[in-house]
Amino acid sequence: MISEHQTRHKFSSGLLSYMFGLMFTLMYLVAILSGVVGEFVAGAAQLQPVSPNSMIHVGGALGPFDLAIFCLIVGAVLIMFLWEENYGCKAPGHDSRQAEGSMMLNVAESVRLCFNDRRLWLVGLIVASFEGSMYAFVFNWTPALESSEVPPPYGLIFALFMMACMSGAAISTMSDGFIKPLTRLALSFGAGAIALGTAASCSGNLKLSFASFLVFEFCVGVYFPSVGIIKSEVVPENVRGTMYNIYRVPLNAVVVGLLLTNMSIVRIYEFCAFLLGVALVSICGIMFATSPRPLDPKVVKNV
Repeated sequence: MISEHQTRHKFSSGLLSYMFGLMFTLMYLVAILSGVVGEFVAGAAQLQPVSPNSMIHVGGALGPFDLAIFCLIVGAVLIMFLWEENYGCKAPGHDSRQAEGSMMLNVAESVRLCFNDRRLWLVGLIVASFEGSMYAFVFNWTPALESSEVPPPYGLIFALFMMACMSGAAISTMSDGFIKPLTRLALSFGAGAIALGTAASCSGNLKLSFASFLVFEFCVGVYFPSVGIIKSEVVPENVRGTMYNIYRVPLNAVVVGLLLTNMSIVRIYEFCAFLLGVALVSICGIMFATSPRPLDPKVVKNV
């Protein structure tokens, strides 16, 4: 999207922050509706086999997953007919050997840039720390809110989480003129660490845990539009795709590591609060880092 915005269509860099905010606000709005619809679909029919003794079931908790299949098909059709391919700096007719060589050159160039500009690996550390804690939260919020007295309405709870995210994205967009993305990220990392630390220390208190989760989801809403601006300014366009994929290596390592360690919910939220502390230190490192290469003044104005 950054390449489309800045390179192909040559839109103003000042609109990039607005575009990120609008994109995530609309995404969270759709997620809110999905949570409500998913809750309705899950309760509309009981879980039952499609035929006697069949292993294939429909209804119940499977209903939202079946509905998701339809949504994915609609998305695939829209992409096929409405999206143009984006090859970046590569020509559409490059052969596989050129592609392999280009990939290795991009990886080597990305590693070299990380050594020359510490902001690049600090951004990777931020992505791994914050998004790792976010995915760990995704896997563990349902058991944290389980109740033997009243079955939690998971679809409505998810919709409220997404409403908190949408509020964070909207605040991020509205405050763009007077709060820099780096400052917004620092504030969201600090608030998120406090929220997950509170959830860890007050495990079993459903009301306080739920309130803490809402605060964390608000921070998630602030994070994505803000970090998108930071990455658009820090990561060079010629290695953007490669660098973003490199960022996902430590992120996936954090998530898989948390899932395989079989830690208790309390320990997981404590570790997630620690990761957010690491992200906070990293964003402070970017604030005081100097750029080794000229920056686009239009982009710097937004950062």
